[in-house]
Amino acid sequence: MRMTEKSSLSQKIWGGTAGPVTVLVLLIMIIWYAGAVYLNSPLLIDRYKKNNPDWTMSELVQDAWAMDRPVLPSPHQVGAELKKTIWDKKVTSKRSLVYHAGVTMSSAMLGFALGTLLGILLAIGIVHVATLERSLMPWVIASQTIPILAIAPMIIVVLGAIGITGLFPKAIISTYLCFFPVTVGMVKGLRSPNRMLMDLMYSYHASRAQVFWKLRLPASIPYLFSSLKIAVALSLVGAIVAELPTGAQAGLGSRLLSGSYYGQTSLIWAALITASVISATLVALVGRMEKLTVRHMGLQV
Repeated sequence: MRMTEKSSLSQKIWGGTAGPVTVLVLLIMIIWYAGAVYLNSPLLIDRYKKNNPDWTMSELVQDAWAMDRPVLPSPHQVGAELKKTIWDKKVTSKRSLVYHAGVTMSSAMLGFALGTLLGILLAIGIVHVATLERSLMPWVIASQTIPILAIAPMIIVVLGAIGITGLFPKAIISTYLCFFPVTVGMVKGLRSPNRMLMDLMYSYHASRAQVFWKLRLPASIPYLFSSLKIAVALSLVGAIVAELPTGAQAGLGSRLLSGSYYGQTSLIWAALITASVISATLVALVGRMEKLTVRHMGLQV
């Protein structure tokens, strides 16, 4: 009986996500700690040659994990930086990562909304107007070949020259990254209905609007949400990238710049981890919305 219970518990742990994720996290931590020793040790060895010729491997490892300005900070140093900048600071403080994350999130969510709207409108036009498909779709694809780091300063400067500053220019960068996956996903989704179903609708003299609302749009919902998961993550990337070339005073991008200027690698990693957690949370929220929507509409995915 006990063996059966242990076997059942083991299957629950390893059959789900908890066991594999735990193993992966432990493996990453081991590699991270080893990488910190490997990358930080050259600086320490040079220092030891001058001040401590009788150093030991234990001292090297301990010092590599506790350097003030390490090449690669150890996980517990990044954890300490996260604690200092999230829990030990007021949310309104400009040294708080929560404050800076809120600034970045504002432009990212505005860009996400604009990119989603633009992508859906473009997809509808491409599906229903053959001329738009031939003329517009190649440009939509070509737009993604332009490096975002090259176009971001141009957009910020041009909009600033005509008096548009603050949140909107950064949101435009997020929009630029967001609209492409939404456009491509929606085009595929709107064209996904079976040809027999389309012919059936037209045999009942359904208008193009009726075919769109009753058939094409419901069929495109799973494709739309798959695209939104990609787009919402890209929106955060776009907002951070938009903050880099302008030397922004607030936002996760400004924290990355500050850490780079002053050699505070722990701050850089803390900002990166904060951004990744926010991105994962946003994707999870979109996934939750997808489940609720699909269940409400009675669709199968």
